[in-house]
Amino acid sequence: MRPAVATCGAGGNNARSRHPENGMRIVRLALCTIALGFTADTLAGPVEDFNALLDEAWEWQLRENPMMASGLGDRRYNDQWRDNGIAAIKRRQDETREFLRRTYAIDRTALSEADQLNHELFRRSLQDRVDQFRFNGHLIPFYQRGGVQNLDSNTSRLRFVTVKDYEDWIARLGKIDVVIEQTIDLADAGIDAGLVSPRILMERIPHQVAVQIVDDPEASPFWKVFAEMPDTIAADDQERLRSMARTTIAETVLPAYRELDEYFNETYLPASRDTIGLSELPNGSEWYELRARQFTTTQLTPDEIHRIGLDEVARIRGEMQTIIDELDFAGSFQDFLAFLRTDPQFYYDDPDELYEAYLATSKRIDPELVKLFGKLPRMPYGVQPIPESIAPDTTTAYYSRPAADGSRAGIYWVNLYKPEVRPRYEIEVLSVHEAMPGHHLQLALQQELGGMPNFRRFMGFTAFVEGWGLYSESLGPDLGLYKDPYSKFGALTYEMWRAVRLVVDTGMHYKGWTRQQAIDFFKDNAAKTELDIINEIDRYIGWPGQALAYKIGQLKILQIRERAEIALGENFDVRAFHDELLGAGALPLDLLEQRMDAWLESQM
Repeated sequence: MRPAVATCGAGGNNARSRHPENGMRIVRLALCTIALGFTADTLAGPVEDFNALLDEAWEWQLRENPMMASGLGDRRYNDQWRDNGIAAIKRRQDETREFLRRTYAIDRTALSEADQLNHELFRRSLQDRVDQFRFNGHLIPFYQRGGVQNLDSNTSRLRFVTVKDYEDWIARLGKIDVVIEQTIDLADAGIDAGLVSPRILMERIPHQVAVQIVDDPEASPFWKVFAEMPDTIAADDQERLRSMARTTIAETVLPAYRELDEYFNETYLPASRDTIGLSELPNGSEWYELRARQFTTTQLTPDEIHRIGLDEVARIRGEMQTIIDELDFAGSFQDFLAFLRTDPQFYYDDPDELYEAYLATSKRIDPELVKLFGKLPRMPYGVQPIPESIAPDTTTAYYSRPAADGSRAGIYWVNLYKPEVRPRYEIEVLSVHEAMPGHHLQLALQQELGGMPNFRRFMGFTAFVEGWGLYSESLGPDLGLYKDPYSKFGALTYEMWRAVRLVVDTGMHYKGWTRQQAIDFFKDNAAKTELDIINEIDRYIGWPGQALAYKIGQLKILQIRERAEIALGENFDVRAFHDELLGAGALPLDLLEQRMDAWLESQM
């Protein structure tokens, strides 16, 4: 039996939390949700219950995350933002707990083997969310790498082809004042609770907000999508849409950002904290321990992860020294790093040249993939520059997945800001990680998996996703890459970068390290440029624990592969191994190991 969720309604996404009538609506919705859960539990069998629960939860996920839905190609909520009013957040937390209760209530043993795995993954994902609720992380709403201060960047995830596409975006723009008001409410509550962001990060945000404050609406970053509209839009419609956009930006967007500018500079920035570690917040050490377990999908403690990091740093440094010796470089390890950071031969002067180098590298990689994979994704990817508004404050590159409906390819975003600090010897390994055979291959294949519930096709566990990305870097030689010693050193630099993360992330958030300690440790061991290092360290400060996933995931995948190579010997088929490893999407590391052990047994 499928519960009739639609009869309850979701509530307006732009409702202001301070309105008492909205609180009553939220109560009614919560009661309705509980009632539906009771009906489903009592009137259907385990299989039907579970299938209905997955469907209902996915629809709920899309409804409650309109931008996620839009990014996946579901346009039903294209005129809405996520409701981040305090009452709405409490409602979502209660509804998540109810989904978890209903999951536990289903007799897992009555499900098929495939659905037992789905049940376990669904339960874990819900439990992870519920376990985080008590730390009130939502009361820290500002992040220097993105957020309310640059909502215009969301246009990269949207389709603009029809009149309705533009009308929906204008409707969204008309609700930005609510988004900003809710963010301020959360920030105020965070100040009261002693949950505030580190000042060193918050000092990056005023200039991001300032970019939004212009006199002419057509100078606003939000105007860009209206400046050049496709021929699919009739001329009179273009004129009408531009007029609507001009008015909305002038009357809603710009006043809202002026309010944010005043609040942030006069209230939040002065209230931000001088400390950087999560352990400095209420229950912060316990919070970090939980985040470490969740991001790594292991039971490793921060101290254990720290030690693993130190061991990996020592191992990789030895391999780096071997290359330095082969080059007959006259100087110390630190001298060699300084040489790589400063010698003009390793850098482009022009952003366009850097961009062309990324494009050329991607084109060289793609034809070689058949050597290592039996199955490749149908969905293509493109290479695009990171938006100028956020490029100075973000990392070297990142990836965004394709739309589920095929309307948008995957995107490998590259940072062209200050090309003189973006080394040539990093381009190959970076492209492998972010595009092919790294994130694009894994995530696009996952979306194309048949017979999988949506939460597995479009979501997953960071330890696998980022562990695969880092593991894929080791495949470079098989793809005809890293042929010169500097590119080899660049690949080791990237592996060292992820090993350093284990040390500095746990150091800052659990062991009392200062920001400068973390920067110095990074500089002492990796040939990343200083700008990249500082941006990376600040990323770890603002996103505690996430950086641990990469190396821990990679080490597990390497361990699994080594075991398979030893057991199968000459019968080891790397294409079959990779296809099996990727064939169930992004799994927690313990379940990945179980899956690959079963595969290995079947190959014996």
